[in-house]
Amino acid sequence: MITDVEDYFTRGCGRCDRFATPDCSTRTWLPGLMALRRICRDAGLTETAKWGHPCYMHAGRNICIFGAFRGDFRLTLFNAALLSDPGRLLQRQGPNTRHPDCFRFTDNDGPARLEPAIRASLAEAMAHAERGTLPPKEASDIALPEELVEALDADPELAEAFAALTPGRRKSWALHVAGAKTAATRQGRIAKGRARILAGKGALER
Repeated sequence: MITDVEDYFTRGCGRCDRFATPDCSTRTWLPGLMALRRICRDAGLTETAKWGHPCYMHAGRNICIFGAFRGDFRLTLFNAALLSDPGRLLQRQGPNTRHPDCFRFTDNDGPARLEPAIRASLAEAMAHAERGTLPPKEASDIALPEELVEALDADPELAEAFAALTPGRRKSWALHVAGAKTAATRQGRIAKGRARILAGKGALER
């Protein structure tokens, strides 16, 4: 996966064998992705690279992340349960997503059309970050580490595969990731385990 955010806009995320080829999904959606980048930078967000994607931060909190896929590209907002979304423009990414959390685009002009709504959502998320407010805890059969929740929200293919696992396998991944002492190690365990989750395996299976 890429670690320099500039690589995303010139070569792709580095998560598949289409990296740095004309077939990379980032090539299809580059004008739209660049529009989203401009909007996020104009909002005053700090640009970083996480999980192979551009991730934008404010007040020490992840605010949003980009994703490019075959059929669409997305701006996904973290802690989306806090957002009012008056136009009901946010969509759920997949079966593991509890709340509508992404702007989904199927043409490169989409970000420009929705720019006022995107800016409003970013401003609302930044204000919550400054105040330190978090969404209310919801009942769940498995307590997922924050890094795993963020990875699932940022990767619809992974989220779908994780949701399809048996409860025991999901719990094994939650425990495996949570057992790491640092956020970097937790993120590393998720990245290394992605292929096994996609294969329907638990953390202890090979």
